Parts: sequence; structure tokens; C-alpha cells
Amino acid sequence: MPERADDRLVRLLGLVAFLDGAGPVRVDELAERFGVTPRQVREDVDALWVSGTPGYMPDDLIDFDAFSLEGGVVSLTQARGMTRPLRLGTREAVALVAALRAMHASPAVQADRRRAAVVASALDKLTAATGEAAGAVDVQLAGDGDPQVVAAVTTALAEGRRLHLRYVNAADVTTERDVDPLRLLTQDGAMYLVGWCLRVDGRRTFRVDRILAARVLDEPVAAHDVTVAGDLGADVWASVAHRGAPAATLRLASAARWVAEEVPAESVRDLPDGTVEVRLRVTNPAWLRRLLLANAPDVVAVDPPDVAHEVAHAARAALDAYAATGTDEPVG
Repeated sequence: MPERADDRLVRLLGLVAFLDGAGPVRVDELAERFGVTPRQVREDVDALWVSGTPGYMPDDLIDFDAFSLEGGVVSLTQARGMTRPLRLGTREAVALVAALRAMHASPAVQADRRRAAVVASALDKLTAATGEAAGAVDVQLAGDGDPQVVAAVTTALAEGRRLHLRYVNAADVTTERDVDPLRLLTQDGAMYLVGWCLRVDGRRTFRVDRILAARVLDEPVAAHDVTVAGDLGADVWASVAHRGAPAATLRLASAARWVAEEVPAESVRDLPDGTVEVRLRVTNPAWLRRLLLANAPDVVAVDPPDVAHEVAHAARAALDAYAATGTDEPVG
């Protein structure tokens, strides 16, 4: 499964703080200390190298000794104040308390005991430091789906157990299936369960407010290769952490609305004519071509135009190949 962005952020900040106090450290030693591969350490350094403070000119960025890195040693030369103690004003502290309380109350955090403990610890410390002003903050999150469903999903995630779901999709088709839950996420105001569906033997994404019933089973979740080739959206999930990847905007007929629920899109917009606009980032153009070819009758428009041209070219090439076989129609 692709690494969570917040997990990497914590490690990036930790790298800067550690190097600021420890001085030059070998790449393999850093990898062992932070529980990642040497390659990941180098990728983290590359990310930090283009991070810094507003202005973001070369002298505003975190910096390392390039010659040392070539020799396998990471040497921090400019931390850009990332290791200074954070000082918050009262308004900033109260806003942060409210955000942490909302985060702690969210099912996605409650489903992960380790994450919930970290948030609770930070919240307790900040509340104590803020004083009486923190007592004026009252955060209540609106519900997203049946509370019994949400409770079952969070319990299954926390205990590592399989779920039995009754689910209605965007086409108003109801199915029942067993799912090994992987994680909860929120996007565009909706909450989604990402899981391995045993019915189709692949990863699927379920809108929580479309789950009609959920029951926690006795079976523990099994290990799954969530990046298996052909799994719908596998390439797109990785792109969530790579916001620099090219963006594509698809306008789809209502029959293909399932695409908006199966892949993590940056935005989903219902249009007055009944079509749906889906904007996503894709690191693998071949995946997008396959998606569009497989759903060609429901594709109304594609932006950028060169993507549409590539798909049209691929379709013509396929038709030419069928014609070369002497058959009138593609063989199923």
C-alpha cells in the first residue's frame, strides 16, 4: 500500500531535527533508525531539498551537502528554522485545538489505535498549554452514514477483522460481499472505506454512506497485494502522494459514475445535464487509456485533448488489428 502522506511528513520533520543535532550521518544508518530503505532516505532528502520557507527561492530552502550525499553521507547544512520551538498565539492555539478535537473524533483516526493515541497526546498537551481559552472550543462532527455501520467499520479496522457488507452502488444496485478493510479516508466531504473485496478478489473503494449494513466477522483480515496489476485505481492511489503528476479531467455519462467512487479523484462535480466531471492525477498514462477504452460509450469528453487523441489512436489500432484478422467484429 502506498505510504500515507502524514506518515512521511512526520519522518521528514524527524530527519531534519535528528540531523540538526547529530551532524552528518550515513544513509544506511538513517535508514535503520527510521525504519525505511536507503533508497527511501535519498528520496526523502530529495523532497526536503525543495522544501523551505515562503519565498521558496534557493536561499529559502532546506539544504544538504551534495558532495557528502554522493559518498553515502547525509549532512544538513541549512534547517531553515525547522527545529526551532513553535510558539503559538491564543487564536492559533484555539484553532489547532479545534482541529485536533475534530481529528480525534473522526472514524478514520478512531480506527487506528496508534494514531488515535498520538492525536490524543498532542491534544492533551496543547489544551493544557492553551488554558481556559481551550475550554470554549466545542467540536461536533456531522455524521457520515449510519452510525452502526461506522462503528462496525472502525471496529473491524481497529481489530483487524473481516467485514460483511450490504452495499448499494451509484447505479442503485445492491450487493452483499465480504471485505477485508484496509483504511478509511475522507475526500470532498465524503468518507470512504478502502478494502479488499473477496467477491471480486480485488481492491475496491466503498462510500460509507452507501453501506446499508455492516457486520464484523470472526475471521481476521488476510494479507493482500494491494498493488496487484490490473487492480482498478492502483496507479492512481500512488498519485495521491504525487501532486505534481499530470492531471486529467473526465466528463462521464451517469452510467460511469462508479469511476468517481472507485478511484481517488481530486474533485467530483455533478453537471446539470446529468453527466459527472471527475478530475484526477495519473502517474501511469497506460492505466488511463485502458480505463477510457473500457468505458468508451460513457466517455463524453476528456481534457487534456492529447489524452483523447492517444485513446482514439489506440482504438483505431485495435480496430485495424481486428480487420487484419479478416473478422467483421472484435472477438470477445
